[in-house]
Amino acid sequence: MKLHLVNRGTHENSAFMVTHHKEPYFLKVWHYHPELELVLTMQSTGTRFVGDSIKKFDGGDLVLIGKNLPHMWFNDDHYFEEDSDLIAEDIVVHFRREFLGADFFEIQEMSHISKLLDRSRYGIKFLNVTTSVLEDVKMLTTMDGFERTIKFIQILNDLAHYDQFELLASEGYINSFKKTQNKTLDRIYEYIFENFSRPIYLEDVARLANMNPSAFSRYFKRINRKTFSSYLNEVRIGYACKLLIERKANISAICYESGFNNISNFNRQFKAIMQKSPTEYLRHYATID
Repeated sequence: MKLHLVNRGTHENSAFMVTHHKEPYFLKVWHYHPELELVLTMQSTGTRFVGDSIKKFDGGDLVLIGKNLPHMWFNDDHYFEEDSDLIAEDIVVHFRREFLGADFFEIQEMSHISKLLDRSRYGIKFLNVTTSVLEDVKMLTTMDGFERTIKFIQILNDLAHYDQFELLASEGYINSFKKTQNKTLDRIYEYIFENFSRPIYLEDVARLANMNPSAFSRYFKRINRKTFSSYLNEVRIGYACKLLIERKANISAICYESGFNNISNFNRQFKAIMQKSPTEYLRHYATID
C-alpha cells in the first residue's frame, strides 16, 4: 500500500480547518500529514486503518489521529456498487498542536489537553461519547472565528477528561519509547526499542532498573498494566505489522527480523494480539492497493 503525504499548506492562515464530507464513499487513500485530525463519522460503515490497527467503524465513531500517523477510512464493498445510494458522511477537524501558539497547551491550566494530544500519537477511539459532545462537533460546521475556536477548545477539554477510550496503533508501530518524568522507565523503554529484534532477557532489563527480576516484573506490570513479556511481544508484533504493510520482506523473514525465534510462536503471538494471522492481516491491506 502506497503511503501519501497530504500537504495542507494553503490553509496556513487558518487556526484549524473544519470539513463536512458527504459523498458516496470515503476516499481510499492511505495517508498522513503534520496536522492532528479529529474525525466524527456521522453515517457510514467500513474498516478504519490507523497505523497497524484494523477496526470496523460505523456512525457515531469519534477518533483523534496524531500528527504523521498513517490512516484511512475504507468503506464496505457495497458502498462501491454501481447502483448504491449509500452515503459516507463525516466531519473532520484538522489542526496543529501549536494552532493557538507554541506554548498554549503547555501551561498548567491546559496540561490535561496536552496529555490528550500526546496520546493521540497512537490514535484514540473515544467510547460511549455523550450526545452533547457529538453535537458540539457538528456545531463547528455552522460557526466561525472566535466562537468556533472557543467551541473547539471546549471539545478538546471534554475529550481530555474522558476515561473511556482505546488507543489504536501499537507501541511497536509508533516505534518510539515513552518519555516520562522517570529516567529509569526511559532507559527501559529505550533499551527495548533498541534491542527488540534480538533476544531480550528479563534479568538484563531488571539490571537497568537496579532491581531483581521478581521486583522488576511487579513494578513493570503495575506501571504498564501488562507483563513485561506481553509488552515486548506487542512491540515486536507492531514492528512486524509495519514491515508487512510496507512489503519489506516475506512473513518468514519478518518473523525473525521482529525478534521471534520461530515462525510458530510468531504466528501465535500475532493472532493473539491482532486477532488475525499475518497472512490475513496482509490480505486486508492488499485489497486496497
